[in-house]
Amino acid sequence: MTISALIRSNIGLYSAIFFFTLLAIEIIAIKRFHARGRIPAKDATLGVLTGVLSDPVNGLSAFITLGILAMVQPFQIITLPVTLATFVVCFVLDDLRFYCHHRVAHRCRWVWAMHSVHHSSQEYNLAVALRQGWTKHFTGTMLFKIPLVLIGFDPVMVTFCGVLNASIQFMLHTETIDRMPRWVEAIFNTPSHHRVHHASNPRYLDANYAGTLIIWDRLFGSFVPEDRSHPPVYGLVKNLNTFNLFTVLTHEYIGIARDVVQRGLSPVQRLFYIFAPPGWSHDGSRQTTADIKAAAGLASDSVVLAE
Repeated sequence: MTISALIRSNIGLYSAIFFFTLLAIEIIAIKRFHARGRIPAKDATLGVLTGVLSDPVNGLSAFITLGILAMVQPFQIITLPVTLATFVVCFVLDDLRFYCHHRVAHRCRWVWAMHSVHHSSQEYNLAVALRQGWTKHFTGTMLFKIPLVLIGFDPVMVTFCGVLNASIQFMLHTETIDRMPRWVEAIFNTPSHHRVHHASNPRYLDANYAGTLIIWDRLFGSFVPEDRSHPPVYGLVKNLNTFNLFTVLTHEYIGIARDVVQRGLSPVQRLFYIFAPPGWSHDGSRQTTADIKAAAGLASDSVVLAE
């Protein structure tokens, strides 16, 4: 077994223990101590099943991303040593990489087809965090890692930073934690910030893409704070209302296929049905995020509201 494979296997084991321990704590807090939140059995089971199976399924196609990163490594501008300092810098830059990937995932239908799985639950708890798509290595956004390797970071460290970031984000998916101290809310992504991201309310759509650091949303104008007078309504703009695993995983891909094969479309229109923002249609019969916000009297871009 290679060092990379050994690291990945250990990360998977420790991550599973970490995830399910916290999920058990959340269930106890809600059921026993009446903490805020809901964990309906069917929804939670679907989330856990999707997450447990996503790791081996995504692992089968991980060679796409890992292979490309290995291919570009010989072209590094410099080779940075693996130290605590380079790890911290790599983590921060990878967090910016995640922000870019995440923003694209909401603005490009091809990537959204994978990411919509994560947003398909109408609940918000740690089990929802496990509800992940199985096609992430086919979206192309994993290539955002290439610049990190080219400027000198070790591909294994880049991969580890991504796994660590995902593990941190797992803890954001809960209603049992209200607000963190003000300085934490100012710098880091928190359950409050991420509840906004999972909401389908018009004012909350396409906001708070952050992974670990909320500073990217504040810097790039996509930050919206949680408003107590407007509780988040979780789920998709048009909910699936099903616990069928196959439907949850494939509904958007099937929708893309149906749209692309419509008669009378130009080649450009067919491409737009794949790569334009979700909700785009050649005849204007559907609504994009911008349309939904406009109909609600909101600006099409995310706006920073008073905290």
